[in-house]
Amino acid sequence: MKKFVIAFAIAIVFFTAGLFFSAFAKQKQQSGFMLQHEKDIAKDEPAPHNGGGMSTAFSFFSSAANSKLVFRKRVLHKGAAIGYHLQQQEEIYYIESGTGEITINNQTFNVQPGDAVLTLAGSSHGLKQTGNDDLVVIIDYEKEQTN
Repeated sequence: MKKFVIAFAIAIVFFTAGLFFSAFAKQKQQSGFMLQHEKDIAKDEPAPHNGGGMSTAFSFFSSAANSKLVFRKRVLHKGAAIGYHLQQQEEIYYIESGTGEITINNQTFNVQPGDAVLTLAGSSHGLKQTGNDDLVVIIDYEKEQTN
């Protein structure tokens, strides 16, 4: 019985903490801003668009329901790629570190830190990590409108 009471008390503490942090995050959004730390949202997953290999994704502000923007950081690990795909809306890739090859409308270009690439709606593109270091890319685009 004593173990049950202790376990129940611990469960209540964690539940209350979860409510507090959930309310705190909502309060920050309702105050006109959100602050996120990448260490809190990092997620290891396969590279997107069937590109192959593994990546680490950082989907900043994904819980901001009223925001029109998508802001991400993607780390493409050795041999990983964002698969070649049709872009439905304008999208910007900014290369933070590492090297890669981007293919846009069947033309391939090398990219390195400091390069920014704007892909317009209706174009196709893909990005592949090259070299010895991870390729770190910042990605920004407007959310698709839902009716």
